Amino acid sequence: MTKIRAATRGSALALWQANYVAELLAAGGVEVEPVIVSTAGDRDKTTPLHEIGGKGVFVKEVQAALLDGRADIAVHSAKDLPALTPDELTIAAVPPRADARDVLVGCALADLPDGARVGTGSIRRQVQLAALRPDVELVEIRGNIDTRLGLVKAAGGELDAIVVAAAALYRLGRTPDVVDHLAVDVMLPQVGQGTLAVECRADDAQTIEALSAIDDAVARRILNAERAFLVELGGDCDLPAGAHGVLDGDQVILTAMLSDGAEMVFTDTRSGSDGVALGHGLAADLRARLA
Repeated sequence: MTKIRAATRGSALALWQANYVAELLAAGGVEVEPVIVSTAGDRDKTTPLHEIGGKGVFVKEVQAALLDGRADIAVHSAKDLPALTPDELTIAAVPPRADARDVLVGCALADLPDGARVGTGSIRRQVQLAALRPDVELVEIRGNIDTRLGLVKAAGGELDAIVVAAAALYRLGRTPDVVDHLAVDVMLPQVGQGTLAVECRADDAQTIEALSAIDDAVARRILNAERAFLVELGGDCDLPAGAHGVLDGDQVILTAMLSDGAEMVFTDTRSGSDGVALGHGLAADLRARLA
């Protein structure tokens, strides 16, 4: 049996993701040994993410384990991957996508009282919530899923609701009493939300071949389109942005949003057979509108 070392964060969700990839690979005779990596985002659980490095704070140390040979693959939540990643690495597998939507936990959107306190650490979610409900008080929160669920009034906390990714709840088997699924035309998800990305070294042909067995063509095509949007915005872009794609026959339908972080939120939808071109084009046009 082939053995592969998988770099992963040590959170319950990250370990679930690594174990899921291990189960998929086991079907092809590949045994996976986890390599637990501590990241800046794990160590600092209080500072807002956009202040300590944004998306990359959950990724850089995991990628470093690949680059220095401590691991053969790295399992990421694709939404954590920054636009620019090391040239020495490649996304070799994208397993089937889970639910990409955000959910409101603790209270349905339609039932939020005036001045409700809603927790989220994502500025993408914050600007979209503010546009939907200007009366809502947005509260910056950090921590793992269970920590955040404990902040809701129904669990003894002080918040009326929190916003989290649907996939995180389902993967960990969490079933809060009130979970309101937010349609993508209400709150556009982060690029890659609900998707796993398995990286390896670009020159590791044997591992690339092993990972090809768990690569889902539809999930990869959609992720490529969404990430093209992110790449076009640039690695130094810290504006709230999101993108969500679906496949309709041979056509990719891609919807994207970009905000100035305050009152302006622009969205657009396009379709075509070339998802990567759609992503680049949407980013360029939304950036021009914002300017």
